[in-house]
Amino acid sequence: MALTPAPPVHDGSLVPEVDMGAEPSAATVRATVVQASTVFYDTPATLDKAERLLAEAVGNGSQLVVFPEAFVGGYPRGSTFGVTIGNRTAKGKEDFRRYHASAIDIPGPEVDRLAAMAGKYKVYLVMGVIERDGYTLYCTVLYFDSQGGYLGKHRKLMPTALERIIWGFGDGSTIPVFSTPIGKIGAAICWENKMPLLRTAMYAKGIEIYCAPTADARPIWQSSMTHIALEGGCFVLSANQFCRRKDYPPPPEYVFSGTEEDLIPDSVISAGGSVIISPSGAVLAGPNYDGEALISADLDLGEIARAKFDFDVVGHYSRPEVLSLIVRDHPTKPVTFTSASEETEGAHNSHINDNLSELSITLP
Repeated sequence: MALTPAPPVHDGSLVPEVDMGAEPSAATVRATVVQASTVFYDTPATLDKAERLLAEAVGNGSQLVVFPEAFVGGYPRGSTFGVTIGNRTAKGKEDFRRYHASAIDIPGPEVDRLAAMAGKYKVYLVMGVIERDGYTLYCTVLYFDSQGGYLGKHRKLMPTALERIIWGFGDGSTIPVFSTPIGKIGAAICWENKMPLLRTAMYAKGIEIYCAPTADARPIWQSSMTHIALEGGCFVLSANQFCRRKDYPPPPEYVFSGTEEDLIPDSVISAGGSVIISPSGAVLAGPNYDGEALISADLDLGEIARAKFDFDVVGHYSRPEVLSLIVRDHPTKPVTFTSASEETEGAHNSHINDNLSELSITLP
């Protein structure tokens, strides 16, 4: 696995300690974004690969490791799932069945294993997965602390284009920013990073390490990442898969619609472009378009305050009397059940309250 850039020399400890009680400008966090491919349709093998990459990153001093969008479960690039308006093909339905089988439940055994990995290697872990909730799938990011604890998740708020056929929509209850000893960590996935109101909500939560797992390998993606770093006064860590045709099942099992006839096993399907950018807009590591790689940088957390002295988007540079944002951060559910016992208890309490009200009126 290629390393970009070369890791610093350590004193022998596996994970350097960060004293967050010291002067903020002295605090430095070693972060890595993973640029690697899913083992498509093979979730156990993908988890094995994730552990190997995590161990390698931690061996080079990383305290935070960010994996790409849909790393566990896979990004179904090139697949149409047999969908046209008014029609679904039998093969497309079978493709979805296999994709659904590769997804993971939250909570579930795969989440337990990822938590155990984070605890084993004493590292903060941000992992892109395909989440299975019944028969609906979500493109999701999971967060784990260095003690092996599951912190929570973010569901992609707005899938793009044909993604909407196979993934559900997240809601305001899963856009967390977690306060940790290495900084305040959150994530937005791929093109939802272009949604200014979503970004504003995350800035308002105080995000300092902004993770951007993606499937966009275009050079123009770098402009978005630089803008977010400058706008938010935060570090931006963008992780994308590097995939070749041979990383997916061969045809006719898996077909890249419209391009399959032009592909050979070594054809690059996703070129990566993973990058780490500072709050001042400086590129600290990457972008890498050469292959699978671990892309690492040291984050000087004091740079956040220096950048926000110039521009604090939800602080001194906001104009709340002119512009404001309301975020509905409660879960939205299609069905809510109220048990008969709760209804009976509620009616009983209401009857008691009515009697008390009448009693208070009649007392002298």
